[in-house]
Amino acid sequence: MPQLTALHLHPLKSAYRLSPGSARVEPWGLAGDRRWMLVDERGKAYTQRENPAVGRFKVLPGEDGSLTVTGPDGAHLVVVAPSGAAGAERVNADIFGSVFEAAPAGEEAQRWFGERLPGVRLLHLDDPRSRAVSPEYSEPGETVSMADGFPLLLTTTASLAALNELIAAEHPGDEVNGAALPMERFRPNLVVSGTEAWAEDGWRRIRVGELTFRVVKPCGRCVITTTDQETGERFHEPLRTLAKYRRFGKSLVFGQNLIPDRPEGVSGDLLGTVRLGDEVTVLEEGPRPEPDRR
Repeated sequence: MPQLTALHLHPLKSAYRLSPGSARVEPWGLAGDRRWMLVDERGKAYTQRENPAVGRFKVLPGEDGSLTVTGPDGAHLVVVAPSGAAGAERVNADIFGSVFEAAPAGEEAQRWFGERLPGVRLLHLDDPRSRAVSPEYSEPGETVSMADGFPLLLTTTASLAALNELIAAEHPGDEVNGAALPMERFRPNLVVSGTEAWAEDGWRRIRVGELTFRVVKPCGRCVITTTDQETGERFHEPLRTLAKYRRFGKSLVFGQNLIPDRPEGVSGDLLGTVRLGDEVTVLEEGPRPEPDRR
């Protein structure tokens, strides 16, 4: 039986992960996941795509919405969440053309991050209902955090093993470029074991423990997957191998994006909880698309 074997969330978009044993699920993602984000002077998301050093900032969220940050230099900062009061300052933030309003952190936080990443600002998504999911893939009213586009991302260990076999075959005898990649390179929320490789390509709806999720879109991958999440060093893989074996149209695909269903009778923000060891059941399947081998 497939089961949930890892959970990851990233309170600060593109920063270092947390890996709890359980996580609350809200309509816009895991509770606390990607509610803070760095932006450049134009308000555009500033991530490991622009600077791999972002991944070396470690964060711990507080129950009061605050964020404790440790920089790559070992310095610490406690960031108080903006009040969210009526009339408080809001600015536009932009993630791949998805523009929404967010609240700037205080001046101390802006100075602290600006000293380490010149030109950036720190924003907080105080109202997670302010950013809609693309209507092409969602129902009216569904929203998302500061994730790239969807509330949750799922990967499977069998698919990673298959990808690592392909990478090794592409680099025979090369211990550096042919090395097995860890799952953390792909920054998923939910990691599932006990499936066939690439089985998730055909999933359309699944249950994880007590909750159900729609599988709405494969995840196109970017340069972040080539970045060692511990050191910030960049390599060529897995993008070279994904381009050869996992190209779907213009996207190099690994993992699937999810939107949680609202359980019957639940009206608040908390939909339920997922836990390590939860059984994963495929409720609906569809045809598996064939990769475009170019």
